[in-house]
Amino acid sequence: MVELPYRIAVLVYLFNSRGRMLLLKRCRSPNLDLYSPVGGKLEQAGGESPFACALREIAEETGQRLTLADIRLMGIVSEKAFEGRGHWLMFCFESLTAVNFPAHEIPEGKLEWVDPAAVGELEIPQSDRQIIWPLVQQHSMNLNPGGPGSRAEIFSVHIDCSDGQQGMQPVLEQSRRI
Repeated sequence: MVELPYRIAVLVYLFNSRGRMLLLKRCRSPNLDLYSPVGGKLEQAGGESPFACALREIAEETGQRLTLADIRLMGIVSEKAFEGRGHWLMFCFESLTAVNFPAHEIPEGKLEWVDPAAVGELEIPQSDRQIIWPLVQQHSMNLNPGGPGSRAEIFSVHIDCSDGQQGMQPVLEQSRRI
């Protein structure tokens, strides 16, 4: 059995005052030419926390300086054998404060403000389409004002990608109010 490396990253779902969500159309791997939320890998050598990583990635990719009070942990996603090259542990955050700035290009791709209702029509990674995005829709306080997601909820899902993207096997490990 080949031992695969583990990568730890964050995904951050940012919303503006019009309720639009920020997505990055990536011009680099992984997820080349696909839309995804801003985010990136933890700086493990320095002992960076997932929250610190989320704030750093927001600042690096958008130029916006948020604080711990402006974001919340919404969910945790683990992927076993993603693309056969490694395992991923991803912490999913959302903004609690609206961020407003014009869409623009960054080295990783183009930042675009998208109506959340249109996300299903965009080219997004298959694991996002089938598993992560439906969980975000259910647990996001931004997408459920006054509804079930308006109270702090968190999810944890493990996705076994050992059989390739087509054979993804998700296991919802937790979905509850905190």
